[in-house]
Amino acid sequence: MPGSVIVRTPVSRVAPPQDGARPAERPPTIKDVADRARVSKSVVSRVMRGAGTVSRESRDAVLAAAEELSYRPNAAARSLVQRRSFNVGVLASDLHNPFFAEIIDGIAAAAAAAGYQMLIATGNRDRDAEAHALETLLELRADGVILLSPAGAAPGRTCLQICAGAVVAIMMRVPGVDVVVNDDVRGAELAVRHLAGLGHRRIAMVDGGAGAGAAERRSGYEAAMTMLGLGDLIQVATGDCTEEGGYSGAQLLLRRNPRPTAIFAGNDLAAVGALNALEEPGLEVPADVSLVGYDNTALASLRHISLTTVHQPRRQIGEMAMKAVLRRIQRNRARAKRLVLEPHLVPRQTTAPPGM
Repeated sequence: MPGSVIVRTPVSRVAPPQDGARPAERPPTIKDVADRARVSKSVVSRVMRGAGTVSRESRDAVLAAAEELSYRPNAAARSLVQRRSFNVGVLASDLHNPFFAEIIDGIAAAAAAAGYQMLIATGNRDRDAEAHALETLLELRADGVILLSPAGAAPGRTCLQICAGAVVAIMMRVPGVDVVVNDDVRGAELAVRHLAGLGHRRIAMVDGGAGAGAAERRSGYEAAMTMLGLGDLIQVATGDCTEEGGYSGAQLLLRRNPRPTAIFAGNDLAAVGALNALEEPGLEVPADVSLVGYDNTALASLRHISLTTVHQPRRQIGEMAMKAVLRRIQRNRARAKRLVLEPHLVPRQTTAPPGM
């Protein structure tokens, strides 16, 4: 199944002609703006690019003329002149997960501030569909690509060859590529220490499978349990970063005897699925089982969920990734960097001492 691509483009609106305006049958050109503002075309171009080498008087005249004429810069012409499309592609693994949507918000804000359009593609966790979606982004001549945790690492190598190295990865490792990640090992440790601090010993985990940061979170969980002297009580149920994965993983844990008194889920979506599995047989959260998620998405703060979770600065991650890919587009030849953000725990109503 091919990946879907959403292209964000501005809509131009042409106002009725005013006295002295160009004929209605054609859109305004940079020459029209220059004539009306009584400046050269190069001055108009610099104003539209946001260059700081234009006097305030000329800038005001150009902006006023552009407004009067309903002028919008010709993106295709600009691309030809500057040999850039001013598009950046985002290959996302799953647009159903609010975590990714909130990262994309950050990418979009930073892209708009830099005069770039964002092209979004997804393969919905299917490697073949992701490969097709990536090809579509490259056919649209994206100047750079942000890999938002796709299922496979191979796209990173393809992008490196085609995008001249203007590639950034989020929540995944691709050799030779700038990476923006949360410290997931530390985040999992925070979750375990929080539960242990409440008195829990039988702390289990629903694994995130191949999801973003899942391996690091599992490693952090196991390391924290061992450091706290609870290594013999480690329990990991197979799951993934979806509600279905959290539900099935929690069901597996509930069949254990004795059952865990606390569950750490691989992400917030999995935690919501685990919550459904816990409440289905009549268990109460946190009275019978405490529950911790990961990401601190908008889901976690909903009053009827009020999920204790590990916070990731999603919007900041997106903004950092966009700024990093812009540096690469500008042919920054610095060595690839790994940008790591620190997590913190957000306690809410799904955790309490055992037996409460």
